[in-house]
Amino acid sequence: MSDKALVLIVDDSATNLQVLAACVKGYHQLKVATDGEKCLQIARQTPQPDLILLDVEMPGMNGYEVCKRLKADPETEAIPVIFITGLQGDKDEELGLKLGAVDYITKPIRPAIVIARVNTHITLKLQRDKLNQIAFNDQLTGLYNRHFLFEAAARKVSRALRHSYELWLLMIDIDHFKMINDTYGHPMGDQILKQVADVLAVDNRAEDLAARFGGEEFVVIFDPCEDQDALNKAQRILRKIEQLKPQGIKVTVSIGMAKLKAEDVDFERLLKRADDALYKAKQGGRNRIELASFP
Repeated sequence: MSDKALVLIVDDSATNLQVLAACVKGYHQLKVATDGEKCLQIARQTPQPDLILLDVEMPGMNGYEVCKRLKADPETEAIPVIFITGLQGDKDEELGLKLGAVDYITKPIRPAIVIARVNTHITLKLQRDKLNQIAFNDQLTGLYNRHFLFEAAARKVSRALRHSYELWLLMIDIDHFKMINDTYGHPMGDQILKQVADVLAVDNRAEDLAARFGGEEFVVIFDPCEDQDALNKAQRILRKIEQLKPQGIKVTVSIGMAKLKAEDVDFERLLKRADDALYKAKQGGRNRIELASFP
């Protein structure tokens, strides 16, 4: 994977695309779109653009409307947008900035200006990403932390209830973890936490979420996910962790699964049902999956 940032250039003019691409090429990776719909589509793909150079005057959906939609979508609102336009008025620039753009470049295109501003905003974006990683990720395992989990899960639950699609939550606890720490030491315990986290992170789709809840507990959200697929994924997690055996140490987990129902008015209610199912899995002998009862 390249360590270069990804810049999306959006313009309906092939000439403008070539000029802008020549400015950015060599510094960053490039993608191009010739209309607003394609821009919105690419912006939601993985990896997402680190910056969008967006033409204002395009047929159909103009740049202002594209920017408005980008900023209204939680998945794309953080992508910085620089408008490229032939409009010279202060009111046009003011409108673009009010819509959430970070900068405004007027035509004719001056390569030195484009390069300088693109590099500046890429640097700011990457710095912000680093700060967010520190704020939202667990420093030991690299998974999302509890703070981010509650923030993101609330949005996922609300969206799933609003659009009536299936969402599953897994509450996962490493079996006998205190005994592992007492027997093999905390450094070994940390290694086991990291390896379990790696299993939870692998094969996840972009829309899924894996987080360290605290201590030896983890939460995974499959969003959206049909019943059998969710159960298959949970069984695969159980099996992969049992096969880890770091330095010959037997490691297993217990899993409580809860499917979002209309009666789950918020994330905390869903989480409580999964936690109750986890308790039953522990009481039932550990290294197993328990499905939560419906409300």
